[in-house]
Amino acid sequence: MTSTSSIASSSTATPSSAAVPVAPENSARRGTAVADVRLSPNGFWGRRQEVNGAATLAHCLDWIERLGWLENIDRVARGEVTVERAGWQFSDSEIYKLLEAMAWELGRRDDAELEATFASVVARVAAAQDDDGYLGTAFGHPGLPPRYSDLAMGHELYNMGHLLQAAVARVRTAGDDLLVEVARRAADHICREFGGDGRDGICGHPEIEVGLAEFGRAVGEPRYLAQARLFVDRRGHGSLPVPPLQSAEYFQDDTPVIDAEALRGHAVRALYLSAGAVDVAVHDGDVALLDALRGQWDHTVERRTYLTGGMGSRHQDEGFGDDFELPTDRAYCETCAGVASVMFSWRLYLATGEVRYADLIERTLFNVIATSPAADGRSFFYANPLHQREAGAVPTDGVNARAEGGTRAPWFEVSCCPTNVARTFASLPAYVAAVDSSGDGSTDGDVAVLMQYADGRAVIGDVVLDVQTRYPDDGLIRITVLEAPDAESTLRLRVPAWASDAVLTEPGAESHPVAPGWADVRRAFVSGDVVTLDLRLAPRFTFPDPRIDAVRGTVAVERGPLVLCLESTDLPGDATIDDVSVDTTSAPIASGDGASVTAIVADPDERTPGALPFTSAPATPLRAGATELALVPYHRWAERGPSTMRVFIPTADGTDSTAATDGR
Repeated sequence: MTSTSSIASSSTATPSSAAVPVAPENSARRGTAVADVRLSPNGFWGRRQEVNGAATLAHCLDWIERLGWLENIDRVARGEVTVERAGWQFSDSEIYKLLEAMAWELGRRDDAELEATFASVVARVAAAQDDDGYLGTAFGHPGLPPRYSDLAMGHELYNMGHLLQAAVARVRTAGDDLLVEVARRAADHICREFGGDGRDGICGHPEIEVGLAEFGRAVGEPRYLAQARLFVDRRGHGSLPVPPLQSAEYFQDDTPVIDAEALRGHAVRALYLSAGAVDVAVHDGDVALLDALRGQWDHTVERRTYLTGGMGSRHQDEGFGDDFELPTDRAYCETCAGVASVMFSWRLYLATGEVRYADLIERTLFNVIATSPAADGRSFFYANPLHQREAGAVPTDGVNARAEGGTRAPWFEVSCCPTNVARTFASLPAYVAAVDSSGDGSTDGDVAVLMQYADGRAVIGDVVLDVQTRYPDDGLIRITVLEAPDAESTLRLRVPAWASDAVLTEPGAESHPVAPGWADVRRAFVSGDVVTLDLRLAPRFTFPDPRIDAVRGTVAVERGPLVLCLESTDLPGDATIDDVSVDTTSAPIASGDGASVTAIVADPDERTPGALPFTSAPATPLRAGATELALVPYHRWAERGPSTMRVFIPTADGTDSTAATDGR
């Protein structure tokens, strides 16, 4: 095994000013460093980030230790024979995702105790690394199968990809250290083993591509980016053995990346691969590959993505279905797929500057990623269906073997989602704002871009902003300029696609409407200048595309960036969610952080006993009178206990008609 003392003494680098998960060296755009955006603990995202740092990180470490996943590392370090190994072959990745979360957390605030914990875990990992750089606990050691003997399902490269992403977080926030050197050794090993003169293989679960690309950029090593490119180019040629009940499509090994029309197969695999492919396309200036990935994003969003931003409609393979195959009650929408979707969309934004990618990030953050963790940060949703027919069981303090249960669970047999949530919340400031140096013709110089709205303070290039907002509970965003260049500069604000009646007020000017897209404010700002953006969060009806068979004749309600849902908790008497239909002739009304709708609740006693659920004439609601029903943000469903729930509710007349949605 590797000597940790010799590695630790080699620290030379210093923290990077680009303390972000993604930093393409030749991109005109860059995200803000994690320490440059300070989210207020009173705001929506600040509260979640505080809980993540105070509770979720320790919760994840406790479970990883409790279940023996870190002991796997220790056993390899001691050179012992493995008789029974704890966890799946990919359990090492949870250690690395947790280290990444810790590194980002330490990058935004000082915490001596967390630093000591981080160093302790890293030392254990380093002790298990082989002399040639290989690092893994499920293969290649006494009592285990040989290295790379199961590329399809072994996850060895996947695990090391997450190691590299953890090292990116560390080198960009703290400089070169033990974890970074361990990652270098692993990356060098991979390049030797799988380079042009090595094995002609790929990993069944993409991740090494994005890990190698970003780590290569972080440490200035082009060999790692070249290896990432090699892995991307090798995929899609049917080289992986296909296990029973699987397919080449499951691994994205059926079609070369540049030739694919849409994302398909296992959703997380597809999205991680796409993120890595954008990385290499941007690095290599490969316009054709980038255009292909943009087309795949378009097709997938237009035809294979849920209203929440969730991706993956099939429990089988945790995968994408066909176009418009979006059943709500069988939606998988894995939390990790939401994280991966943000990774893919963010890279496309950095590459193009297009607002639609930031729009999808907002939708996914609020309605998938924020939905997963409980308020205390110690239990999680793995799958995120849009219709829960049976209330889940009250979770126990144990491992949940099922990904879909209707209640948040403290841990899962496959527990990829808690650590993915942890690293996303810890690095969230990097996705809030960006500096755009593209010189797109409309402005001169760098543009300070504010694209996700959260209460706090942001340093965006040479502009410092204080942002006051209760968003998404309120749509008013008040931005005070604290520092700015003496010359004219541009502040660019994102007006979400749903905000059709947004109003912008510039310093010393009259308020005026702004259309969805980018809204630029250009002037010689002085300290104290205030810009306000009012997004006017009126609840609105949202009707599904009629090609989505599963929800034809239904309607959803959204309010600002939030998808709302009906929970059985809010139903009168013995009514069930199956008894409810919505009167779309009356606009939804804002209520608390949700809305109320005029609904018809059927009388179950009027149904004919023993009759089939079909009729010879169009069905009409069994009316028991109109009533006002509350809808709550989807992200907090099941917080009041086990419940049934649905996002898309039948319309009272059974049609896909549109209705007035301009009520306040």
